[in-house]
Amino acid sequence: MCLFCQIVNKEISNYTVYEDDFVLAFLDIHPCTKGHTLIIPKKHYENIFDLPEEELKKIIIATKKIAKILKEKLGADGINLLNSNGEAAQQEINHYHMHVIPRFKNTDTKIKFENKIIDKDFDSIIAQINKK
Repeated sequence: MCLFCQIVNKEISNYTVYEDDFVLAFLDIHPCTKGHTLIIPKKHYENIFDLPEEELKKIIIATKKIAKILKEKLGADGINLLNSNGEAAQQEINHYHMHVIPRFKNTDTKIKFENKIIDKDFDSIIAQINKK
């Protein structure tokens, strides 16, 4: 059983931020900022590709609620939402999860996307995406 399923089943304790019938949100035990929270569906789905759209909507609605709570209660100046899908995207636990990361001015925590794009032939990329 995956780590997050064990948390849902109360086999592993957590610091719950929010819970409803479908979603569980808890503090990340390896936070990158104060209040870094993970939101997971209680039912196991590996990633966004396995998650039914109706259930994804519930996660997004909960994400907005939690982001607002963290911003207001912790005095965050901004919020990052991050979701990784698959090993190449650095997904470490194969249970869908959304990171809600409160951001504060005058801190040195950075999320950096390095500009290392090799293929800048945007016309061919669009053609490939739109190919039927």
